[in-house]
Amino acid sequence: MRKILFIALLFWSGLSNAQVTIVVNSIPANTPANAEIYIAGDFNAWQPGDTCFQLTKRADGTFVIQLDAQNEGSKIHFKFTRGSWETVEKGSSGEEIDNRSFTFGNGDTVKVKIYNWADQGAENPFGSTAAENVHIVDNNFYIPQLNRSRRIWIYLPPGYDSTSISYPVLYMHDGQNLFDTKTSYAGEWEVDETLNKLADEGIQVPIVVGIDNGGSYRIEELTPWSNAEYGGGKGKLYMRFIVETLKPFIDANYRTLPDRGHTGIMGSSLGGLISFYAAMKYQDVFSRSGDFSPSFWYSDSIWSFTRLQGRQAGIRFYMLAGGDEGENAVANIMSMKDSLLSIGFGADEVITKVVPGGQHNEKLWRDNFREAYLWLFRDLINGTNPSKVHKSLRIYPNPVGDVLRIEYIPKGSNDSLIISDVSGCQLVEIDHFADNKLKVCGLSPGMYFLKLVTSSGVYQSQFIKQ
Repeated sequence: MRKILFIALLFWSGLSNAQVTIVVNSIPANTPANAEIYIAGDFNAWQPGDTCFQLTKRADGTFVIQLDAQNEGSKIHFKFTRGSWETVEKGSSGEEIDNRSFTFGNGDTVKVKIYNWADQGAENPFGSTAAENVHIVDNNFYIPQLNRSRRIWIYLPPGYDSTSISYPVLYMHDGQNLFDTKTSYAGEWEVDETLNKLADEGIQVPIVVGIDNGGSYRIEELTPWSNAEYGGGKGKLYMRFIVETLKPFIDANYRTLPDRGHTGIMGSSLGGLISFYAAMKYQDVFSRSGDFSPSFWYSDSIWSFTRLQGRQAGIRFYMLAGGDEGENAVANIMSMKDSLLSIGFGADEVITKVVPGGQHNEKLWRDNFREAYLWLFRDLINGTNPSKVHKSLRIYPNPVGDVLRIEYIPKGSNDSLIISDVSGCQLVEIDHFADNKLKVCGLSPGMYFLKLVTSSGVYQSQFIKQ
C-alpha cells in the first residue's frame, strides 16, 4: 500500500475555535497516479464529484480541503470517492462500509485508511448475488426522449413461468443497487431476496422493473427542475421514457396488471424525488410511491408543483428519512406530508417514518424496503377493496412509547378497535372500545395501523411504536 499524508478537513467552531484534521495515511496500491479525490457527505448533499469539494493535492503529496465551520457538537457523515459513486471507497474485503462520521469537539485529529475503491474489480471478491428470477431485459434499452441507452432489470415473482397469473408492477431507479452486490456501488437493496422471502411466506409479490442510473447523467435524469449549484432538470424527459416507452414495453411483453391501481414507483435520494414527482405528475399511471430519503431540498419548485397538481386520484405515499441524514431531511418529509394533507390526500394515504440514527445509505433503504412494500401494496396483498373510504382518526403522540391517545372517539354502538401490523395481521382487537387512550407497551418497535369500526363509519390511522 502506498503511504500518503492526506490532510482532509479543517474546521473552526464559532463556539470553541477548535480545529479538526482528518488524516488518510493509507490508500489502495492500485489507486491511479493522477486520481482526483473528493469528499461527499451530508454537507454537500452527497454529491460524489462536486468540484467544490475536490481535495487539493499539494507538492508534497498531501491532499487538503477546508470546509465551513460548524458548532461544537455538530455531527457530519461522509465518504471518499474518486469523483463518482462507482468509485466510492470500500472495506478491506471490497464490502460496503458505513458512512464515516465526526462530531465537532471530539478531538482534533482523525486518522483514516482507505482500503479499496468500488471500481477496482480485482479487489472485489463478490460474484453475482442476484436471484435466479432476476433477469436483464436489455443491456442497451434505448431512451428516445434522451437519445441514450440504459440497462433494464426485471424481477419476476417465483412461479411466474409455471402460471398464467398477472402481477402488479413496481418501477425502481438505480437498478445497479437493487439486486446484485457485483453491480452495486454502495451496497444492494436485496429487493430479490426480500420479495422471495415474502413469497415463501405466502404473500403476493410484484414484478419489479429496475432502471440503471446513467452515472454522470444521474443528477440530470432524476431531477425535474434544475438547481443553481448542481444543474439537472431532465427528469421530466426521464419520466416520459418510463411512462411512454418502458411501461408499454413491459406491459406488452410480461404478464402485468397495467392499470394505475396495480402500478407503483420507488427510489431513494434523487430517486425518491423523481418517484414523488412521477406519482403526482402521472396520477393516471401510478397509485403508490415509495420515497426514501427524498431530495426535496433540490428545488423549491417541488412545493408549488405539489399544490398545483392537487389530488386527482388516490395515491399511497411512503416517505422515509433517517435521523442522521441532516437537519432538513426529517423536516422536509414532515412538511411534504402536511402539503399532501392540505390538498386533499387522507391521513391513511400518507405515512412518514423516521429511523433514529438512520443514515443516507443503502442500509437504511434495504432495511425498510419490506415494510414499505407491505404498506404500499397492502390492499392487493390482503385482497381488500382499495376504493373503500375510511375517515381519519387523530392520535398522539406519534411515534409513541407506552400510551397512545385518541383525540376524538366517534359516537356509535358496538365499536371495535383493531391494531394490525404492516402485513395485515391483526394483533389487537377490543370490542366496545370507548376510551380515549390505549396502552401499546406490549407491541414491538415498528409501524402499525389502527382501525376503529363504529356504526357511523370506519376510522383509521397509523402510528410508530418506539
